[in-house]
Amino acid sequence: MPVRRSLAAALLLAALLSGCGGGASGAAAPAAPPRPPSGPPASSAPRPVPVTYPSEGGGTFTAAGAESPRPGRGTVLRYRVLVEKDIKGINPGTFAAAVRATLADPRGWTATGELSFRRVGRTEARDFTVYLVTPGTRDTLCQDIPDGYTSCRNGDRVVLNVARWVKGVPRYGVPLSVYRQYLVNHEVGHRLGHGHERCPGKGRPAPVMQQQTLGLHGCRPHPWPYRDGERYSGPPGVYDDPIPPPDRGSAG
Repeated sequence: MPVRRSLAAALLLAALLSGCGGGASGAAAPAAPPRPPSGPPASSAPRPVPVTYPSEGGGTFTAAGAESPRPGRGTVLRYRVLVEKDIKGINPGTFAAAVRATLADPRGWTATGELSFRRVGRTEARDFTVYLVTPGTRDTLCQDIPDGYTSCRNGDRVVLNVARWVKGVPRYGVPLSVYRQYLVNHEVGHRLGHGHERCPGKGRPAPVMQQQTLGLHGCRPHPWPYRDGERYSGPPGVYDDPIPPPDRGSAG
């Protein structure tokens, strides 16, 4: 029995020693270094560019580029876009894109297919011009009672006051982007021959030709001339709403 036990112990020791061959160590292998994260490093979102403008600009403009020619439905009205150079922080191309998106929307003036719009360059033949201007230049181009607050249409000039484009109006109750759609559609509506309208009933959407800038009179904000493919309007007329004081510009 002692011989057998000695032989068994020797065999066990040989087995243990053979398991350590190849330079392996009984200690735990070091952990692999962490892999670097895939993809570009995280960065913070860019800050919005502040918009600044004086109360009165110099009356010189930068034109947005023309659209690529494309077939239009019905009568094609050509328009150009000019942004007053004193307005800082609004790219003419970005402004022109917002105007185009509104004019091309199926709820807008092209809803029936009888009309379409195409933006042209500064020197090309055109049917009207959309201006984005300082409050003082608004008064010069509109040639009406100066107020420095509202926007207007004067002949072939569709004049949008940058103060309203940037600040909207108090208590309008919807995002600024919706007010901008209203602003474009209302003034272009005048260029198309539409006059002012009033609220058709408390709680109903306001007609786009209502002077929503000055008051809603029980209606809800609404920026489009068509609803469910049908022209949406109210009774003709205006309200005797006071006009707020002229905008004094923005320093950002």
